[in-house]
Amino acid sequence: MSALVLSAMCTLASLAGAVWAAERRDLVVVTSYPPSFIEQFQRAFERRNADIRLVVIQRNTASASRFIIEKTEVAADIFWASAADAFELLKRTGELRPIAPRPTGAPARVLGYPVDDPGGYYLGFALSGYGFVYNPSYLAQHGLPVPRDWQDLIKPVYSGHIGITSPSRSGTTHLIVEALLQTYGWDHGWALLSQLGGNLSTVTARSFGVASGVAQRRFGIGITIDFLARAPDLANADNVFITPRNAVFVPASIAILSRSRNIEGAERFVDFVLSEEGQKILLTPVVGRIPVLASLNGGLLPQQAGDGLLKYHSFDPSASAARYGLVNLMFDDYIVRRRAMLARLWKRLTDLETANIDDPQRQEMLGRARALLSMPPLSAEEMTSLADPLKAEWPRGAVRSPEQQAFARALRSTIEQNLAAAESLIMTASRDPDSLRYQPWRQ
Repeated sequence: MSALVLSAMCTLASLAGAVWAAERRDLVVVTSYPPSFIEQFQRAFERRNADIRLVVIQRNTASASRFIIEKTEVAADIFWASAADAFELLKRTGELRPIAPRPTGAPARVLGYPVDDPGGYYLGFALSGYGFVYNPSYLAQHGLPVPRDWQDLIKPVYSGHIGITSPSRSGTTHLIVEALLQTYGWDHGWALLSQLGGNLSTVTARSFGVASGVAQRRFGIGITIDFLARAPDLANADNVFITPRNAVFVPASIAILSRSRNIEGAERFVDFVLSEEGQKILLTPVVGRIPVLASLNGGLLPQQAGDGLLKYHSFDPSASAARYGLVNLMFDDYIVRRRAMLARLWKRLTDLETANIDDPQRQEMLGRARALLSMPPLSAEEMTSLADPLKAEWPRGAVRSPEQQAFARALRSTIEQNLAAAESLIMTASRDPDSLRYQPWRQ
C-alpha cells in the first residue's frame, strides 16, 4: 500500500510539473547586451517569476533594430539596449508600446540628457559616462599630458596617439559623435571631428577594441564609455578611465514592443529591472553600470551644476535618429577611410602654422587649406534639405537604391576634391617663397 501511495504521489507530482511547464510563458527579449550582462538578470528574474521563461535574442544594436523592424512575424516582447538612437528609430516606425514611468527618484535629465523618453515610449534603467581611457606608461613614454576635455583631443600633441571605433559599428560611439555635432553645430562639429581624425592612430573594428588597444599600448588614449573601459577582462591592465570636465552621461534603456504577445510579463520584467533588486545587479563588477534608482547611485553621478557637454544643448535623440545613417556614412567616408591622409595633412598644416611664416601669400594659402580640411562634405543646409531615405540608416550588406548609390558617389567625390585642394595648398605653401610664382599644378 505504501508503495502504491508513493507511486501515485510521484505521478501526481509529475503531472503537476507538466502542467506548470505547459503554463510557463516565454518572454522574448531582443538585446545588444553580452551574455555576462544578461545572465545576471535572467537568473534573478526567473527565480522570482517561475511562470516566465526568458528567451534572449542577442545581436548588436543596429542588427537588433533591423530584426525588430523586418522580422515582424517573429515573437518579441522587449527591446533592451544602450543606444538612444535605436529606440528613437523603433518609435518612429511604430514598433514601441507606450510605457508608464517607474518611481525611481532619478532626475529628469543628467547633464542635459533625458533619462526617460519624454514621449513615453522607453525608460532609462542605467547610466554610463563617456570619457577617455589612457595608459599612464604610454603617456609618460611619449611625454603626453592627460586630456581633460573633448577639445583637448584635437591638440597637435596627440597626433597618432588616439583610438576610436566607427559609429557605424558602435552605438556608443555614434552617440558621442552625435553629441559633439549637436553641441558644436553641424559645421563646427565636423571641423572638430576632422581634426580628431587627424590625431587618430587607428579605428578599431569593435567597441571593446578601444580599451584593449590602450591596454596593449598600441595607442595611448581611447574614446569610450565607462563600462567598456572597466571590463572584467581588463582588470589587470594598466588603464585609467576618466570622465572629462565637459562630461556626457547617457541612459541605457528598456522598452516594450508594440507586437508583444506577453505584455503582462514584459511589464513585470521592466518592474524588476527598475526594482531595488534589479538595480543592485548593475553595481556588480561583471555589469558595472550606474543605477538610476536614487537610493543606489549616491556619489556615482556628476554634479548637475557641472559643465557637461550637453548642459546648454539638451540632446535630441529624435534628430539623431533621423540622420543616423548619414552621420555614419560621412564618418566612415571622411574620417575612417581618409584617416591616414587627414593625419598627414593636419600635421603638416599645424607644423607650418607654428613656423611663424611671415609671407602673407603663404599665410593665406594655409588659411584656405584649414578651411577645406574643416569643411564637411555636406553643409548643414544641404543636410537639412536632404530626403529622409538618404539620411536614415543604411544597413550593412543591404542593396543600396540608385539614389543612395548616386548620393554616396557625390559625397565621396566632394571629400576627395576638398582634401586634394587642401593638400595642394599645403604643398605650395611649404616651398620657398621665391618658387611660389611658378604655382605648378602638381609637385
